[in-house]
Amino acid sequence: MIRTILAVSVAGIAGTLLRFAAGNWVNAHWPRYFYAATLAVNLVGCLIIGLLYGLFLMRPEVPIEIRAGLIVGFVGGLTTFSSFSLDTLRLLESGQAPIAFGYLAISVFGGLLATWAGLSLTKL
Repeated sequence: MIRTILAVSVAGIAGTLLRFAAGNWVNAHWPRYFYAATLAVNLVGCLIIGLLYGLFLMRPEVPIEIRAGLIVGFVGGLTTFSSFSLDTLRLLESGQAPIAFGYLAISVFGGLLATWAGLSLTKL
């Protein structure tokens, strides 16, 4: 169990740092589009989780430490639906309802599509 905890922790740090870097980069280059980093990491995270899930279904012998480290740790640290909620509220509060609802729709439906695409890639 300790190996799984360590794997999740180390991978979680990597995912979290990647998310932090993406947010800082977007804010430095496009501060008006502060929500773009959250949208990008959520869609990429959904693609990655679908891909990993499909790969692990095909390869059940992959150790739990690797599976949990990548899915729970890395992808869990990378994706940020709590930030997504805050970004959406910030857009609504600033009177940008059309952008907020577009962001909401792209995040949810794009995330589902990206997860499906990742899973489908494992079946090629």
